[in-house]
Amino acid sequence: MIKKPEDSFTIMNEIVLPNDTNTLNNLMGGRLLHWMDIAAAIAAQKHSNSIVVTASVDGVSFKEPIRLGDVVTLEAYVTRSFNSSMEVFIEVYAQNIPRGEKYKCNDAYYTFVALDSRNKPIVVPALEPQTEAQKIKYDGALRRRQVRLIMAGKMKKEDAAELKAFLID
Repeated sequence: MIKKPEDSFTIMNEIVLPNDTNTLNNLMGGRLLHWMDIAAAIAAQKHSNSIVVTASVDGVSFKEPIRLGDVVTLEAYVTRSFNSSMEVFIEVYAQNIPRGEKYKCNDAYYTFVALDSRNKPIVVPALEPQTEAQKIKYDGALRRRQVRLIMAGKMKKEDAAELKAFLID
């Protein structure tokens, strides 16, 4: 079975309440990471039709503060699937509805592994990108995966053929 990125597309909204903020009345980074993990996991579950676990999170930078009372919108979709793992791209927007302001706060790539009922990895469906932007993310996913595997000590630098070809060209 082959799936498209839109099959996994997930939108999640949250409102920033006092319990979600730090002493500056900004959303705590850990709370945002929690919400991002949930939205990305839902996208991975939609793609794999199974339970998933987080395998990695690429560097997340907090570009703009999210304030008390803002509505946070998280948009996630699978960018590529491998054997049992999936890369999910997630974008985060904050919106101050009374002022009519909406801005992008950050984005990140999460990796999930699909599991069966015995918590063993299972094969996930292939992914076929549809738009030019999806194709660019799909093509870059193999390089990002090789970087993750090298960083985790699961791949030697000299074995990262796709990454080497990209850096040398």
